[in-house]
Amino acid sequence: MYIKPFSRITKNSVAEAGGKGASLGEMTKAKIPVPSGFVILASAFNRFLAETDLTQELEAILKKVNYKDINSVDGASAKIRNLIAAAKMPVDLEKDIVSDFKKLKAKFVAVRSSATAEDSSSASWAGELETYLNTTEKTLLINVKKCWSSLFTPRAIFYRHEKKLLKTKVGVAVVIQVMVDSEISGITFTVHPVTKDKNQMIIEAGYGLGEAIVSGSITPDAYVLDKRDYSLVDINVAPQIKQIIKGSAGGTKWVPIAKSGQSKQKLNGRQIVELAKICAGIEKHYKFPCDIEWAYKQGKFYITQSRPITTL
Repeated sequence: MYIKPFSRITKNSVAEAGGKGASLGEMTKAKIPVPSGFVILASAFNRFLAETDLTQELEAILKKVNYKDINSVDGASAKIRNLIAAAKMPVDLEKDIVSDFKKLKAKFVAVRSSATAEDSSSASWAGELETYLNTTEKTLLINVKKCWSSLFTPRAIFYRHEKKLLKTKVGVAVVIQVMVDSEISGITFTVHPVTKDKNQMIIEAGYGLGEAIVSGSITPDAYVLDKRDYSLVDINVAPQIKQIIKGSAGGTKWVPIAKSGQSKQKLNGRQIVELAKICAGIEKHYKFPCDIEWAYKQGKFYITQSRPITTL
């Protein structure tokens, strides 16, 4: 069993599905509007390493790294990532991944790394690993291997050393999820992250795909609500001149936003309240403050990720 649909994964599946995969499975079970998908479990990566005899080779490369020399870290990363890219995935695993992809009946999916050393240390791992948006069947297996090898980016190698995780087994699962080609997307913090006010929720929203906000490339609108009655406490509209959208053959690209739309408020009052209620439901389900990624397309909200707010 190397693959599981979201419906067979819960919040207790972190060891096999990683933090991201476990969260998507848990929310699917709780009937939260999550785009459908499946997880290539961490055991698939372990099997890949074992069958290609890469385990010892990777250890040998990492042993020789001089952490005081950035070129040494970069060199080890490039070597490891090339080895993983060149190695052949087990044939039955390739077949299963492609067959489950076809069952999603979607031309484009998001391929996202999900580290199994999550939560306590995940917060930090979350930012180290890679995501490939608008992946097609043609690039599917290549991007799965890129997610696996993102465990060995220079940053991740250094992070492992710094946090003394060299002996800790860090695995990586890969989430394959139907891509929402969002008109508007953003992040919700179910507790105000700055004032730490438990009665307030803040929603950030921008045009296009959420990558623009997550990467800090744009300043989003910010809406503050009172969670007790969903009244709007504050609205801050940020002008946006460009957005990330799907490239015609997959991948993503930046495009300018028409002058007339640049200064508009992204979500109206009704939409803000609808989204706030979904997010309050997620917080209620998990019983802790959540940092939630969402997308909006053709009149419907989708939740693509939820994790604990780590800064509180």
